[in-house]
Amino acid sequence: MDHLVTWCRDNHLDLNALKTVEMVVDFRKNAAPPAPITLCDSPVTAVKSFRFLGTIIAQDLKWEQNICSLIKKAQQRMFFLRQLKKFNLPNTTMVNFYTSIMESILTSSITIWYTATTAKEKGRLQRVIRSAEKVIGCNLPSLHDLHASRTLRRAGKIVADPSHPGHKLFSPLPSGRRLRSFRTKTSRHQNSFFPSATGLLNKARTPH
Repeated sequence: MDHLVTWCRDNHLDLNALKTVEMVVDFRKNAAPPAPITLCDSPVTAVKSFRFLGTIIAQDLKWEQNICSLIKKAQQRMFFLRQLKKFNLPNTTMVNFYTSIMESILTSSITIWYTATTAKEKGRLQRVIRSAEKVIGCNLPSLHDLHASRTLRRAGKIVADPSHPGHKLFSPLPSGRRLRSFRTKTSRHQNSFFPSATGLLNKARTPH
């Protein structure tokens, strides 16, 4: 923390201790409580979850709070979709509205949390999409398809960019056709971005 404060001061950046929180992620059975942190002579508040760029990250790395937040935002915008229906707007206009206003919310950081969510939570999100389908009167991309397309797009950019910090994690096999699968010991790791993205990339590269 002292190094962070010094670096910020040398680079003319101001730290606001009142807007800084501490969240400890520790899955050890007998984890010792960490020592309190002081930043610029002000104590840092310890929290169990916090919002980062619109995504709620919890201490146990579960996504229930984030899913509830996404559903609430999407349902609030469902009202405007129904209003457009009342004015008999064409389906293309309503689909464009849904894609930009509702789908963008439902897929916020989806490459991070989708594979780690429960089937119940995925079902709740999919029900929002089905409700929008009934209002618009046409089929919309499922949450599973949206996750796959966005994960493949992001992973493809990382693979094509040697300067990306995660580029080396996508290691090709000697054949060059497939990527080396991750060895994971926990489902938490298996459901994280890089292992799941590797599986999708290998599936996409496998000839049918």
